[in-house]
Amino acid sequence: MARIKGGTFVPLYGAGKTAVPVKGFQLDKFPVTNAEFLAFVQQNPKWRKSEVKRIFADAQYLRHWTTGQSIGTDAAKINNSPVINVSWFAAKAYCECQGKRLPTVNEWEYAALASETKADATNDEKFYQRSLEWYSQPNPEYLPSVQSSFRNYYGVYGMIGLVWEWTADYNSTMLVSDARTTESNNQQQFCGAGASSATNVKNYVAFMRYAFRSSLKPNYTVGNLGFRCAQSINTQLAKR
Repeated sequence: MARIKGGTFVPLYGAGKTAVPVKGFQLDKFPVTNAEFLAFVQQNPKWRKSEVKRIFADAQYLRHWTTGQSIGTDAAKINNSPVINVSWFAAKAYCECQGKRLPTVNEWEYAALASETKADATNDEKFYQRSLEWYSQPNPEYLPSVQSSFRNYYGVYGMIGLVWEWTADYNSTMLVSDARTTESNNQQQFCGAGASSATNVKNYVAFMRYAFRSSLKPNYTVGNLGFRCAQSINTQLAKR
């Protein structure tokens, strides 16, 4: 895992400029792969395609696998690719099985601000242009290896350029009205549909992520949605 030093950041969404604190944490260097998730379902039969309850995963769960216990004939091509078509419940269960957890939205966004050379690439227009270019590309037949995307400042791969990723509080953006124009204390929570009024590349990139997350339900599975795990840093270890 990569250690992410704590700090503050100004989210690239909403009208406010209030910095959000993020405690130091650890984040998997790579998204979870098909091979890793296969090992998990083999050890935990209730998460196999044939066994999982629909309340925890929809009918498209692991649809790119041949069976619940086998990736199938495409295994050689996708063993080391990010696992997709997994629900939030399944992703959460996997992380907990590893003694970890899903990252929060703020942790994920904080780590995703890093380019190859900067911990905070907020003012790097080219960095955000790369994100937009990826968002505009159709999904390939086979996703590339988790090592294929760029390695950021923290040593984390694929925050941009591989798949969208689940977060622990992915639905924190779901509100009936726009929190920016109400008396809500949480300026981060607003409907992702506001992307249509984004005026620059940075805001548009963030709006796209939040719009996507706010459209999800925990049992949904999507062909370009994966996940990675995070871990809190022990207070005593953090002082070392």
